[in-house]
Amino acid sequence: MGLLLDGIIGIVILVIIIAIVAIYNGLISKRNRVQDAWAQIDVQLKRRYDLIPNLVETVKSYAKYERGTLTQVTQLRSSLINGSVQDKAQANNQISQALKSIFAVAENYPDLKASQNFQQLQQQLTDTEDKISFVRTSYNDYVLDYNNALQEFPSSIFANAFHFVKYDFFQTQSEAEREPVKVDFGDLNSAPSQKSGGAKSSGSSGSNTQQGPASGPPQSGSKGKSKGKSQ
Repeated sequence: MGLLLDGIIGIVILVIIIAIVAIYNGLISKRNRVQDAWAQIDVQLKRRYDLIPNLVETVKSYAKYERGTLTQVTQLRSSLINGSVQDKAQANNQISQALKSIFAVAENYPDLKASQNFQQLQQQLTDTEDKISFVRTSYNDYVLDYNNALQEFPSSIFANAFHFVKYDFFQTQSEAEREPVKVDFGDLNSAPSQKSGGAKSSGSSGSNTQQGPASGPPQSGSKGKSKGKSQ
């Protein structure tokens, strides 16, 4: 009888150990998906960071009177690779709006609009924006799944015991900022043409993508908290 009881206790202990390992590994897997998705967002933010100086120089060559918009983009640029999830999301949203202004400016400068270098940069930045939007959706889905696991029983017990913490969402801040960068000049009101001679355009930077930090996105304890899930 004693051996039977010992056997039952041993089986129960084994089942508990297996459950703990399964829950722990599940949390690790969910966290790794969040960090991998964040690394992909960071790659695209770095790509946008690399492209912006070339765009600014190209526009300056043709549109010498548009200093305000160009200065705004340059000032926002550093925030794409520094700060919390909220900081990067806000900088990304503001740059998207500023890029719309730059692309609209091209309508007033036919030479700029016709520049092959400008068109290539415009296309590359638009593609980058689309990729950020796509990866952001996956990232937010993974964050939701991971954060739910931290709060659900019984995984919440082990999450607290092993010091798993929540991650922030990567969000757009308003409905207007959810719109992608527009590249169709047909809808813009044309203005008087203004040419500037002797324009020099910078070469388009090939984006050297680099992985985001191995530690993943800043967690909920970091400065600021981002939104709920963005689609």
